[in-house]
Amino acid sequence: MSKEDKKSGKERQAFILRISPEILKAVEKWADDEFRSVNGQIEYLLSEALKKSGRLKKNNTDPKA
Repeated sequence: MSKEDKKSGKERQAFILRISPEILKAVEKWADDEFRSVNGQIEYLLSEALKKSGRLKKNNTDPKA
């Protein structure tokens, strides 16, 4: 089930993520430091990793949450 993001107008897919409490705490702090939501931070990190590995076009996404 996908949903359109109100800010970007792009379609978003919701899913459940299992993550260790230690990693979640670190991501929460990082997101706070960069004025992003945790969801936005995770999307940003995944997007950057995919671009770096050549699996996603560099201008395909611009997650700013």
